[in-house]
Amino acid sequence: MERKLASIQRILALDPIEGADRIEVATIQGWKVVVQKGLHKVSDLVAYFEIDSWVPTEVAPFLTKVGQEPREYEGVRGERLRTVKLKGQVSQGIILPLSDFANLPLPPYDFLMGKWNQEGLDITEQLGVIKYEPPIPACLAGQVKGMFPSFIRKTDQERIQTLPEFFEEYKDMGFEVTIKLDGSSMTVYHRNGDTGVCSRNLDLKEDQNNSFWKIVNRLNLVELLNHLGLNVAIQGELIGEGIQGNHEKLKGQELFVFDIWDIDAHRYMTRQERQDVLQALEALLPKGEHIYSVPVVHEGLPDLPNNGNHPRLCWSRPKSQRSD
Repeated sequence: MERKLASIQRILALDPIEGADRIEVATIQGWKVVVQKGLHKVSDLVAYFEIDSWVPTEVAPFLTKVGQEPREYEGVRGERLRTVKLKGQVSQGIILPLSDFANLPLPPYDFLMGKWNQEGLDITEQLGVIKYEPPIPACLAGQVKGMFPSFIRKTDQERIQTLPEFFEEYKDMGFEVTIKLDGSSMTVYHRNGDTGVCSRNLDLKEDQNNSFWKIVNRLNLVELLNHLGLNVAIQGELIGEGIQGNHEKLKGQELFVFDIWDIDAHRYMTRQERQDVLQALEALLPKGEHIYSVPVVHEGLPDLPNNGNHPRLCWSRPKSQRSD
């Protein structure tokens, strides 16, 4: 199924932004979009454009900075939508009133006849919006399908030492503290029949000599995600022999999952949701295979030492798969 880069969506909520008088944040599906205050109302139907859309100038001329000429991509003059932060609020995409398109020749979607007022309607092609794909480095040509998918959050994580305010802000919430394994970050995704395997920054072509694809094919993960029909991205660390010095002294290579990204809801799954998905996958894995979670060392609010001394790896695995 093609991605809806531009579609008719409903505003689910409008919330203030601290310290901002002229802008507020709208919720569209699971996305947050900064908008002009007072321009929209909750439940309004609007045209929503996702990040990494290449939007033609005639659709949104304000995207081009004053005094500059529009850029050009694949013969289309326009601009790329990126994730931005305004007054501390992350904004992903843009929304425009449907009235902005009343005079555009967009058959068979006649605004005056009300045919545009269909929630979820894909208007990507009608508005000439295309998907922006960053150029692949020449040294990787032939090895990758593209850059990391924009509908999945990358696995870069902040160190808790840099977020001291979190302990106070979330003091009444439960925490799951896990070991940061030293390997290679990988993501396996399924989205409406579209599947793939990614490194930290790239969507990889299938290659039997690639370590990411080797373990995915061994576990049959792509086929299983497609079979379950869940639009998710399983994210974890590939560790073992030949990877980052194999500090855990693991025999062979294994994937240890630390997160599952819910693609439809645009959020990470809760601990229980993640465990439910992993259990469903475990029941379908080839005989003798397992899908592991990263080791959990604490549940609750941790009393972390500030000297960097944390517990080392400890998990239960079949003895035949461990290296002494």
